[in-house]
Amino acid sequence: MTTAAPILLTPGPLTTSHRTRQAMMMDWGSWDERFNQLTASVCEQLLAIIDGATSHHCVPLQGSGTFAVEAAIGTLVPRNGKVLVLVNGAYGKRLAKICEVLGRDFSTFETAEDEPTSAADVERLLLADPSITHVALIHCETSTGILNPLPDIAQVVKQHGKRLIIDAMSSFGALTIDARHVPFDALIAASGKCLEGVPGMGFVFADKQALAAAEGNCHSLAMDLFDQHAYMAKTGQWRFTPPTHVVAALHEALLQYHEEGGLPARHQRYAGNCQALLDGMTALGLRSFLPGAIQAPIIVTFHAPKDPRYQFKDFYERVKAKGFILYPGKLTQVETFRVGCIGHVDAAGMRAAVTAIAQALQDMNVLEPLGAGLPAITGDAVPL
Repeated sequence: MTTAAPILLTPGPLTTSHRTRQAMMMDWGSWDERFNQLTASVCEQLLAIIDGATSHHCVPLQGSGTFAVEAAIGTLVPRNGKVLVLVNGAYGKRLAKICEVLGRDFSTFETAEDEPTSAADVERLLLADPSITHVALIHCETSTGILNPLPDIAQVVKQHGKRLIIDAMSSFGALTIDARHVPFDALIAASGKCLEGVPGMGFVFADKQALAAAEGNCHSLAMDLFDQHAYMAKTGQWRFTPPTHVVAALHEALLQYHEEGGLPARHQRYAGNCQALLDGMTALGLRSFLPGAIQAPIIVTFHAPKDPRYQFKDFYERVKAKGFILYPGKLTQVETFRVGCIGHVDAAGMRAAVTAIAQALQDMNVLEPLGAGLPAITGDAVPL
């Protein structure tokens, strides 16, 4: 473990396996039949994770997850529609900003950053404003790690005859979402999160009927999911230059996903990572921002030490020098930092990260000297 190849304890990009990185060593022709088969296989495997092949299309898109969120809003919300955006963190606010920029009418309902949106809230809001056509929800709000109650909210949205758009960027592949039981028009995720691929490709699971009715809605040529799907269905090819190496890496990452045991095994490993992290940080006297009941095993937000000698940039660089990349906090009211639990890392890696954090804080004179019980940093923190 060296500073040249740190472990990324972030919500993406994240640490990938050697096999996944190796898959990017081959160049692909974007119209080549073998690459078209690779794309088709990726989409088929992605749909299988949500049991969505009957009801939804998987539409891949070049770019980050935010590109795919904007594409979903722009394509599936008609220009005279109105979106209720549920906000309890930075990514909910970003979704509202997308609606504003696209000229889609919207309203927001904001709860505290440690308070999930409830189905009762959504019911009340839909009854109060019949002009709402769509509800947009962040499943796991990455700015804190909070998990919102997706199944309950989805049922309320359906009962009111409205459409649901889900940003599942940080949850897809690790937390169960079953399209047969959770109704939605769009679920959006990306290659560089819980599937442990590399960044560069978003994808939208779009309800077949909703997508068929979306022709002409989109504000953008490049982000038109209707056109993207229609062209791919007709030719097997991407409309514009695809991220070939990213697709190849995701295909290889999906092979490893299934070898590991699919979603149950991925969730179990991440939950073990999260628990090892929480146990270790608690032993250091560092408090998590969220209570366990609403903490997803994706990323954990911690209160920063109150010692005046603590400065995040100094802390970050010291931990990085010991082989780990952390993430700054994204809260507005309190100072925090975040530690991701996802990526090609196991509980041993998380315990090693805790030791690195402890050593960094000790070096800053923020923490007492390490106790004998803390794990040592070793070179086998990442499973190979």
